[in-house]
Amino acid sequence: MRHSPASRILLLIKTDGPQRAASIGDVLGITCEAARQQLTKLAADGLVEPLTEPGSGRGRPGQLWHLTPAGNQTFPDGHAELTATLLSTMVETLGRDALDTIISAREAETVKRYRKEVSSSELALRVRQLSAIRTREGYMADSWMEDDGSFMLVENHCPICAAARACAGFCRSELETFGNVLGAKVERCEHILLGARRCAYRISPL
Repeated sequence: MRHSPASRILLLIKTDGPQRAASIGDVLGITCEAARQQLTKLAADGLVEPLTEPGSGRGRPGQLWHLTPAGNQTFPDGHAELTATLLSTMVETLGRDALDTIISAREAETVKRYRKEVSSSELALRVRQLSAIRTREGYMADSWMEDDGSFMLVENHCPICAAARACAGFCRSELETFGNVLGAKVERCEHILLGARRCAYRISPL
């Protein structure tokens, strides 16, 4: 399915959020009807489902298509079951402190590695550099400047979601890593583990 219309639709919804059939058609360069046909096939496979668009008004209700849990699972999650099992076993046999030590060591290594590429004197460029690294690592990241001068970094996918669900320390460590690497204040304002479709971070100068 790689690079097929169906896979491009899944990627579009994953990165940009719920979509109308017409919008999908515009992006893919196909008709709205062709987009609906693809969505119907994906829905039959259990990968997407429609929701009635809020405030559709009179006439035929608008539909926004979003990914189902099965649709999200078409994107890699770093050997999810094995990861969760290993973490659980580690805590049971070695204790929580051992896992915390490993997370801290991973954080230190990640900060050191990121700083080799995130080196600009300008915060705006550092955010873009970090976004590029995270995209390369499978997080489907994007970034931009807000009207108030702060920056947003969003990650549309989490390839270590199973590990993060098994141990919240990974999410805490990620937040601290971003702050250390960027030399900025970083706040998480959307969180996949709390039900959001993505993780989002607001970044402000210290």
